[in-house]
Amino acid sequence: MAWHGVGWDGMAWHAMYGTVWHGMASHGMAWHGIAWHGSTCGMAWQMAMGINELKQDLGRKGRLDDLLEIHQFLDRFYMSRIGIRMLIGQHVALHDPNPPPHFNGLICTKVSPVDVARNAVDDARSACMRTYGSAPGVEIYGDPDFTFAYVPTHLHQMVFELCKNSLRAVQERFADADTDSPPIRLVVADGIEDVTIKISDEGGGIPRSGLPRIWTYLYTTARSPAAGGALQDTPSIMAGYGYGLPISRLYARYFGGDLQVVSMEGYGTDVYLHLNRLANVQEPLP
Repeated sequence: MAWHGVGWDGMAWHAMYGTVWHGMASHGMAWHGIAWHGSTCGMAWQMAMGINELKQDLGRKGRLDDLLEIHQFLDRFYMSRIGIRMLIGQHVALHDPNPPPHFNGLICTKVSPVDVARNAVDDARSACMRTYGSAPGVEIYGDPDFTFAYVPTHLHQMVFELCKNSLRAVQERFADADTDSPPIRLVVADGIEDVTIKISDEGGGIPRSGLPRIWTYLYTTARSPAAGGALQDTPSIMAGYGYGLPISRLYARYFGGDLQVVSMEGYGTDVYLHLNRLANVQEPLP
């Protein structure tokens, strides 16, 4: 069977996706459980568990390189879910008789990216402390008085995931070093078109051969939670599911932004989170 010109040697489309749904069903999650019930993290974790089972199954068959349709499907699925959650949340928030100051629904007209970044960094360092017992420092640079209109929960989610990746990389690289681990640098820049957040670490970088795969849902530089032979019953908050970067890029692109990664193997990684501030793009739903 061929799908858009890609031969699957007898692997049917429904069988391939059936593995994803079967993987999630084996963990007690039917389709209605995916459909907007529970938190984003819980849903993403359940999806990741199914994808991990698919990855193990296809890995045994040597088919991990031909999964473009899987990634495109998941991009469309998550982008649609972000849009629906935004629509529902905006409707509910607009009917709140006592909305928080400066909020129009879910959108805050005076979001301080420095304050949001500081909160996200604190959460990421707490997760790193729980996992490793210590956490590298994070230096934040930017104007604390600068504000712009954005959805603070989206911004927090993106910065949290990106900082979490950097913290893990630095912590693991310098775990046995005699010197203190170098701090991670987070810079907030106020541009005319974009607000850009740059996160730089010295965690060793990503091999050039691995860069094209960092946006896929089946690739991670961390040890998979399923590597021990059995999937965990609770999510590992630090890493291992391969969802942080692709989901963060979808959140950024939902409002016309983007996410870029520049890595220097043997040294570290720079991540650029671009947030559109012109409000001149349409909702990028599939």
